[in-house]
Amino acid sequence: MSRYAQLAYTPRVRAVQHEMGSGHAAGRRLAVPAEGPDPLTGNEAAFITGLDGFLIATAGETGWPYVQFRGGPPGFVHVLDATTIGFADVGGNRQYITTGNLRGSAKAALFFIDHARRTRLKLYGHAFAVPVDQAPEKHVRQVSSTRTEGRVERLVTVEVEGWDWNCPRHITPRFSESELAAALSPVRARLADLEEENTALRAELAALRGE
Repeated sequence: MSRYAQLAYTPRVRAVQHEMGSGHAAGRRLAVPAEGPDPLTGNEAAFITGLDGFLIATAGETGWPYVQFRGGPPGFVHVLDATTIGFADVGGNRQYITTGNLRGSAKAALFFIDHARRTRLKLYGHAFAVPVDQAPEKHVRQVSSTRTEGRVERLVTVEVEGWDWNCPRHITPRFSESELAAALSPVRARLADLEEENTALRAELAALRGE
């Protein structure tokens, strides 16, 4: 994650860190050499591929940033190798702001968050949006194995530069429908058993009353 610090801790950021008393602690991360991109380990790969959505930030030629949500079934973001992730991008509202921004600058920031487990991962990288008919066939096959529903328009790959795990503070626990279904399954099964037992007891009581 030393590469992430080198990208994020700009001179102005360092000035604020010193003003707020975190300059020394943050400086330790800058002291670690970063000869190249921070490779993803198994932990980061498993976290990314286990989520059903993420946020991606880009910037246009006016300098204004733009943040967009991308979602799909868990695993729709694929780890192609230790420093590359990718996904099949399908048609949406046809504004194409992210795609247009990437034509001017490939620099992007991605934010992966698991609300249920209060965990988040920040990632810097160079993102490239290539029409699906121009993308490497190998990558198209790989990202198409699990993808968002809809017509695939392009293949988006992100060459990872750096990443950093973020603290869990202020993350409100939220659960998806599938996560709730798994958690509530024993409760629902118990309720079904109780309803069946209640029905049997009612029938037995009715028989005793001669109804």
